[in-house]
Amino acid sequence: MRIVIQRARGANVVIDGTRVADFTGWGYVILLGIESVDTLEDVDWLVRKVTMLRVFDDDNGVMNRSIIDIIGEHDGQDGEVIVVSQFTLFASYKKGNRPSWLRAAPHHISIPLYEAFISRLEAAIGHPVGHGEFGADMKVSLTNDGPVTICMDSRNRE
Repeated sequence: MRIVIQRARGANVVIDGTRVADFTGWGYVILLGIESVDTLEDVDWLVRKVTMLRVFDDDNGVMNRSIIDIIGEHDGQDGEVIVVSQFTLFASYKKGNRPSWLRAAPHHISIPLYEAFISRLEAAIGHPVGHGEFGADMKVSLTNDGPVTICMDSRNRE
């Protein structure tokens, strides 16, 4: 399982002209790619890492606070999360210039793991998580704050 976490100051997801998720404060936009070999163990590992990741500034301007630490600040506008399915995170570009998506999990594996990631993340942070629609053509907009962008792969647990 592979994710790209972007610390954002405001974000939204639009599907067919309808805004399905958004926030205006500080939070995360998480792109989630799932491989056929992924399991709930990968979900749990990534949820733990995401919730404890200290990339939000403390009072001294040092990245020392997690998403859990900032939830509910500034009139409840901070600590939001949006999760978007992103099979292209497993693009293979070894041969030629047209990517292959063979490493991305088929729907019968990826949809339950995508839904599990969202529900377990909600439980871990005690707060609803916005999300796109699996397999939909989505327009994702965000203001990357910092910029802070972190990639994690459950097969490479650094």
